[in-house]
Amino acid sequence: MTGLFLQAFIYLIAAVIAVPIAKRLGLGSVLGYLIAGVVIGPVVGLVGSETTTIQHFAEFGVVMMLFLVGLELEPKMLWAMRNKLLGLGGLQLGITAAAVMGIALVLSLQWSIALAIGMIFALSSTAIVLQTFNEKRLTKTEGGRSAFSVLLFQDIAVIPMLAFIPLLALPELVEKAQAAAAGAAEHHEQLSLVAGLPGWALGLVITATIAGVVVGGHYLSRPLFRFVASSGLREIFTATALMLVIGIAALMSLVGLSPALGTFLAGVVLANSEFRHELESNIEPFKGLLLGLFFITVGAGINFGILFNDFFVIIGLTLGLMVLKALVLLLLSFIFRIKGSARWLFALSLAQAGEFGFVLLSFSTQNHVIPTELAQLLSLVVALSMFLTPGLFILYDKVILPRYEKASNDREPDEIDEQGTVIIAGVGRFGQVVNRLLTANGVKTVVLDHEATQVENLRQINIKSYFGDATRPDLLHTAGIEEAAILVVSMDNQEASTELVEYVKHTYPHVKILARAFDRGHAYMLRHSGADYVIKETYRSALAMGGEALLSLGVHPFEVEQKKATFNRIEKESSETLYETWMGGEESQSYDVHYQHLFIQLEETIKEAMDADRMDRHAMTEREWTPPPKNYLDDFEDDADKSSEQPGEEKPA
Repeated sequence: MTGLFLQAFIYLIAAVIAVPIAKRLGLGSVLGYLIAGVVIGPVVGLVGSETTTIQHFAEFGVVMMLFLVGLELEPKMLWAMRNKLLGLGGLQLGITAAAVMGIALVLSLQWSIALAIGMIFALSSTAIVLQTFNEKRLTKTEGGRSAFSVLLFQDIAVIPMLAFIPLLALPELVEKAQAAAAGAAEHHEQLSLVAGLPGWALGLVITATIAGVVVGGHYLSRPLFRFVASSGLREIFTATALMLVIGIAALMSLVGLSPALGTFLAGVVLANSEFRHELESNIEPFKGLLLGLFFITVGAGINFGILFNDFFVIIGLTLGLMVLKALVLLLLSFIFRIKGSARWLFALSLAQAGEFGFVLLSFSTQNHVIPTELAQLLSLVVALSMFLTPGLFILYDKVILPRYEKASNDREPDEIDEQGTVIIAGVGRFGQVVNRLLTANGVKTVVLDHEATQVENLRQINIKSYFGDATRPDLLHTAGIEEAAILVVSMDNQEASTELVEYVKHTYPHVKILARAFDRGHAYMLRHSGADYVIKETYRSALAMGGEALLSLGVHPFEVEQKKATFNRIEKESSETLYETWMGGEESQSYDVHYQHLFIQLEETIKEAMDADRMDRHAMTEREWTPPPKNYLDDFEDDADKSSEQPGEEKPA
């Protein structure tokens, strides 16, 4: 027991030290886990033979991850991606396996061994890729969605691979390990529900299992979760979530299917469940911890003895495999029209071998398809390719993505062929609403934005816009700033928007400037630069949300409108004082304290006004919220009673 505690402590302390350092250096958590494994394994030797056993346990993190991925995918979404799933995923697997097999044949390997290696190396690492996509928020990008389609197809393809690989067994290896094979077969029968079944019966069992997961997940899971949730014990719900995932994984293993695929399918079935978010929050910590443990075991499992004995061969095979897979993926990106930086993200993210490679290599060895010595060498290739993958993401982040962004920003501004009464600088979520309102009322606008992608997206929905930097005087001149009546500034760069306001107000004082501010400080800067009207982007929406909260708490609508109007009035009245303090102050502690004191006074004034009786202070803007006459509720109830009477019925006294 003490040894178990020590081993757990070693793995945990390695992760606690290495991962935060890797994250701070911009290397990502996956590379941190891998480095931690290398340090405690081959370098220091704190862990040893138990690594393989722990790795089999940690692989359950991949199963949990696919369950969570399935929870994010509704069945209709999965159906919508069927073309990429079958086309992109199928071609990647087929072309890569054929290319690797061809190279293996050139290296004088038997065709059966070459085919097995081709299938194994065609797979990529679901764990590393999806974990990195989540960390870097790349899951929803075009490259991320395409990569996920390929990964999902690969996970599905593992099932027929497991069925096909035993058919490639070498007779000499079978004879050499006949006794071990018999023992393994006996052990396999004890853990299988389908051993010895004919093909038609196996098909029926697999079909029934999948149908049971789908039907049970749809109809039986909700009553179960409701029953467990009624207990009010969070730990029981956590136990139920784990029971569900472990049970489905075990069921899939017993019928010879991939546990990862089974739990993914269960996640898709439960994607529309009202308990989806609760399941995610309960499974996520276990998934993260097990995946981290898995990555550590990959690093710890690198055998430096074999690596140094065949260093150049293993490094050459690893780099050659990654280059080959990247080229295949780049070719497919052209065929499926994946463009720009998404093409490189797609190609680089899937260039490694995957964690299922360890499983298939072990399975191939047990079934006498690949010799043990060759399998050990190939396992190192798989591990090193996974180890190098975070470096490919760093290459994408630091080198490739900035070049595409620079190319987009260095693009020549569009030729502006028309002018308008209003020029809108910046057409993000804020500027779009302003533009739509103006154009709907017949106002001619000229829309400028420095993001080429945003401009192209707007053009696709028939919103005419021009690519260009609105802070450039020549571009403003072309847009007709001399004749414009209004300039709307809604750019996402605070410094640039302030400079633009200052330049236009100084050069074209007749132009009225309406500016969007990010916060109170930015609003002061815009006002100081000459903006005629400044609005904080979240002020009115936050005020409306606060009003809805009061309504939900039972406050009468009339009183809510009064309180909102009072809040708005006091904000406007105090704004001048706060602005003058901001203008006259200096970047010093006394200024900060004085400003904070005024702001505290503002909050106290608002609270006092909210507590006051304003029944005699109705503003003109509140006419629509004038209090109804006395006894209106009694009259309303009488009318409601009358309207509820059925024809021919007499209202009881």
